[in-house]
Amino acid sequence: MEQAIRPEAIMRIRDAVNPPFALLAGIQLGVFTTLNQGAATAQEAADKLGVHAGKLEVLLYALVPTGLILVEDGRFFNSPEAEQFLVEGRPGYLGEGYVSTAEGRWQALLKTADSVRTGTAQAKLDYTDASEEQLNIHYKSFFAQTQSKGRSLAGLFDFTKHRRLLDVAGGTGGLAAALTKECPNLHATVIDLPEVTPTTQRYVDEAGAGDRVTVLAGNVVSGPIVGTYDVAVVSNFLPVLSKEEARQTIVNLGRVIEPGGVIYLADQGTIDDTRFSPAGIAQSSLFFINAFDNGCPKTESERRAWLEEAGFQEIKRLPFPEGGSIMVAEMPG
Repeated sequence: MEQAIRPEAIMRIRDAVNPPFALLAGIQLGVFTTLNQGAATAQEAADKLGVHAGKLEVLLYALVPTGLILVEDGRFFNSPEAEQFLVEGRPGYLGEGYVSTAEGRWQALLKTADSVRTGTAQAKLDYTDASEEQLNIHYKSFFAQTQSKGRSLAGLFDFTKHRRLLDVAGGTGGLAAALTKECPNLHATVIDLPEVTPTTQRYVDEAGAGDRVTVLAGNVVSGPIVGTYDVAVVSNFLPVLSKEEARQTIVNLGRVIEPGGVIYLADQGTIDDTRFSPAGIAQSSLFFINAFDNGCPKTESERRAWLEEAGFQEIKRLPFPEGGSIMVAEMPG
């Protein structure tokens, strides 16, 4: 007798949406910041937050399986990860970015079928046609995330030998601001489109990084890129481009990286040549087909070929603590 097939994968996928929504609600309510004050019962936490205790208790228990909330004898408290990244006021706080990114990303993902059906992005992000207010809303979610990535890069790699950093399509400038703070030897240049750089400059100034970060208007795809640099970071950019635009960008960067210089492709969008692994990269790429007409993931082999064409050698793909992987290459000197 044949074993009956059950819709296990379908049910698992359906239920996978619940943890992200639980986390979103926890951040919006200030649950993690409140629990930073000490372990509390659902009633005690509800009193501090001014919310319904019974419903909060359901949310708290829903967060326990995520590992972000722990519970002992009916008292809830933060995990170490939640303490570091989800408590307002902490340097590594990611809550604000999670809320704004999640809301925008989920709205875009709901349009996936229409984007595929029409062949055009139905939740398009057009930086050249966005108002300053729209750019502020968009970039507000990324500033803390890019700062976190900058600190991670400084902890993982030796930047002490470098002096001139190019932050490619750097948006808020958060990565450059954080890297130069961690590495006083560095001066950074953030290059982005002319429509974006006024917003970039504001974020750099607000971060107190104006003396160590220069903001430069330019198009790294069409080029040319002004100046020469001994290290470059490409973050959250290649996935928004077509493959030809990504190739041209890396070739253009090869022209301004000095002998002995290093390039980091740190967009966490590198996908295996199978194109379905890592699963998280393959699935998150749905956002790019909704937000950009030509956005798509780029495989490791494609990136290696482009780096080699640009003159880079010693190409490595390494795991990245914040997710995905990072590709590193050197310009022979």
